[in-house]
Amino acid sequence: MSELIEMGTMSSRGQIVIPTDIREGMGLKEGSKVLFVMSDDSLLIKRVNMQTFAEITKPLKEAVKKSGLKESDIPDMIHQMRKERK
Repeated sequence: MSELIEMGTMSSRGQIVIPTDIREGMGLKEGSKVLFVMSDDSLLIKRVNMQTFAEITKPLKEAVKKSGLKESDIPDMIHQMRKERK
């Protein structure tokens, strides 16, 4: 694939539209998974297929099992951390 350079704009809600040429070139459709990797002042966005996504999240799922956390615990933890950050 040849190099594509496009510019986007972030909305007030932090949303960025991926330009059509890039979406089509990457084969991204509604519901596609992407991985964000930040390094210094660069952001890499990588398309992730479901097999790769499962490989990436496997260690996280194993850690959750060991911790005894339930999915229903997460919203309260997020709210508590946001309060502590303020």
